[in-house]
Amino acid sequence: MQKHICIDKKIPPYNKIIQVSSDKSLSIRTVLLASQAVGISKISNLLESEDVLNTLKTIKKLGINYKKKKNCYEIYGFGLNGFNPKNNTVINAGNSGTLGRLILSLLIKTDKKIKLIGDKSLSKRDFSRVVKPLRLFGANIKSKNNCLPVKIQGTEFLRPINYVENIGSAQIKTACCFAALNTPGTTFIRAKKSRNHTELLFKYLKIPIKVKSNKEFDLIEVKGLQQYNAFNYSIPGDISSSAFFIVLTLLSKNSEITIQNVNINKSRIGLIIILKIMGAKITFKNKRIYKGETTADIFVKSSKILKPINCPSSLNSFAIDELLLVFLVVGTKTKGISTFKKLGELNKKESPRLNIAIKFLRMIGIKVLRNKDDIKIYGKPNLDLKRNFHVKNFLKDHRIFMMSCIAALTLGGNWKINDKDSINTSFPKFLNVLKNLGANIK
Repeated sequence: MQKHICIDKKIPPYNKIIQVSSDKSLSIRTVLLASQAVGISKISNLLESEDVLNTLKTIKKLGINYKKKKNCYEIYGFGLNGFNPKNNTVINAGNSGTLGRLILSLLIKTDKKIKLIGDKSLSKRDFSRVVKPLRLFGANIKSKNNCLPVKIQGTEFLRPINYVENIGSAQIKTACCFAALNTPGTTFIRAKKSRNHTELLFKYLKIPIKVKSNKEFDLIEVKGLQQYNAFNYSIPGDISSSAFFIVLTLLSKNSEITIQNVNINKSRIGLIIILKIMGAKITFKNKRIYKGETTADIFVKSSKILKPINCPSSLNSFAIDELLLVFLVVGTKTKGISTFKKLGELNKKESPRLNIAIKFLRMIGIKVLRNKDDIKIYGKPNLDLKRNFHVKNFLKDHRIFMMSCIAALTLGGNWKINDKDSINTSFPKFLNVLKNLGANIK
């Protein structure tokens, strides 16, 4: 079976209304929270990607049953610490850092020995960032070199913690919140700003949580051992998946797109904030509140020349999964020099994304200067590529694959892009949506 795609034609102008895949962050979090609720939770429009399907397989291995009925998953929870795994159960998180890190936080009270493994890419990623706070709660966790495999055995003697999260990682913050669920007393977390889906879900589920915010940090209190009831939730569209079509439209000629029912949580729209500062034509329509989250239809028009940007590093965590696309826009739609700072976290994703992004931009003829974790990108508008390109060796990172498709469809040239199956991680229907817009993909 062909593992690559070929693109040798730019996408023709389009004016379309589309829907993208459901929000991955919310899909994983709602499944995990449903596994700890009392009763039958019903989750509709769940993203059926590899990461989310692995989440469902994981809770089943831990003794939580589920059924799919049409567009709805029913999850049968037994309350806090309701897992009932066999001793020495092995859990495979696949490629999902979110699943791997968050499931550990829900296992800190289990009396069974559990081993967590992952694929080649996930096994290279840093797990010390969650292992450290979970050990403070009292869990017995063993790992070599702070990577997978990780062995965990929980304890009845958990204690609340005071923890400072200064990376800006929603996964660390969420792991602390999840661990606090099974812990007596109140856990305090001082967390650098990052996506806040977990806090909003806790509020919706009436789990005792208090959040005080300043410019850089959120001060979070979670009261533990508070049972909560099963819930119904419909997952909106994913802003990270939408980002590819926002940028495709900006870089295409004479095109417009409306992306329906997208989660526009303010901690997730860094890409849109950055692009609008640059002059991009992006608007929200039909804004509404759904169980604490804000959703809207996103309208985008093609742009000609955009302004370069000195990007505030405070926006990094709000655009962490979309910065690759920002770099692509900056490199091909601006005149002048754009700067980005404190990008080290990008190299701790599914692949070393900062390294790969710089290599990619240079490959298509964009000048990039790097100083440790800071970069300068020299814009080259109206780029029209004529030669052959082969994108490979990117550790099957789904976002590198999708960004490469956007570049190929808007910049010209003859492209061969490896590892098309990588999109199953987050957006299995990505190529189908592109083809429906008129893309010629072989």
